[in-house]
Amino acid sequence: MTPAPFNTLAGDPVPRVRSFWLRAEDGIRLRVGHWAAADRFDGRAGSVLLFPGRTEYLEKYRDVAADLNDAGYDVLAIDWRGQGLSDRLQANPRPGHITDFADFQRDVVEMVVTAQELELPQPWHLLAHSMGGAIGLAALGSGLPVRSAAFSPPMWGIDLRGIPVALALALARLMCSLGRGGRPAPASGGEESFILQDSFLGNLLSSDGPRWGRIVAETASWPEIALGGATNDWLRAALVECRRLALLPSPKIPALVGLGGRDRIVSARAIRERVAKWPGARLLEMPDSRHEPMMERDSIRGAFLQAAVSHFHQQGGA
Repeated sequence: MTPAPFNTLAGDPVPRVRSFWLRAEDGIRLRVGHWAAADRFDGRAGSVLLFPGRTEYLEKYRDVAADLNDAGYDVLAIDWRGQGLSDRLQANPRPGHITDFADFQRDVVEMVVTAQELELPQPWHLLAHSMGGAIGLAALGSGLPVRSAAFSPPMWGIDLRGIPVALALALARLMCSLGRGGRPAPASGGEESFILQDSFLGNLLSSDGPRWGRIVAETASWPEIALGGATNDWLRAALVECRRLALLPSPKIPALVGLGGRDRIVSARAIRERVAKWPGARLLEMPDSRHEPMMERDSIRGAFLQAAVSHFHQQGGA
């Protein structure tokens, strides 16, 4: 591990995070960040492995990490390959790109090794959002060493606005076969970040003005972290992975699964179907939440994080 940068905006307090560069076994450079719980916790409650969603980056989770620190948990988060400050996966760095979701599991391996090397307090828990929820479910199936999991609306299916999955997958495969796999998929928003294009009222992530403004300011101030629409390769790989995950048995660990009533990004049906066949899972309905409850208004954000922390405590935390 070698030190890596961590961005701040003017007026931000000194960050409490240590960020590092890692190198995956296939040579991809990854950035991780570690927020340690305050010294006042004797033995600390444990640690949270935080799996962000598509387009996200370490800095976006500084407040979430602080809240988890205050609850007694160390936090380790990652910039997935292809986003944040980790290596991009094609010459054009703007679109979100991956050719096989299995490659994200290489990043998970490096994250777990880092957690071991840092001797993060046990037990460990998983907190995963959106695309990170797909990566997290796959990792749990492969034995991710956590005591419990909490999911912020996970990408176990994509909201395709009524388009059948089979048709969307066929179209994505066609575009890839035509040599357009690395280009933004239709209706994905193009190469520019949707954060800088969407209005506050029209955005799909958060109904909280100040938090939405913070995300916009970060994206505008740090163009190196910005990410545009998903490529045809990403869409093909994501649809294939969601279909694969739907066939897997549910992990034998307790899970809390959040679902926003105003979410238009992930499939509510896929989430409900998974929870229904997961004996250790509990669905947390958030009727007023858009896609990102941890970036939402205080009433929504607080309810989700409080439920997640209580879940972690019940499964072997403070």
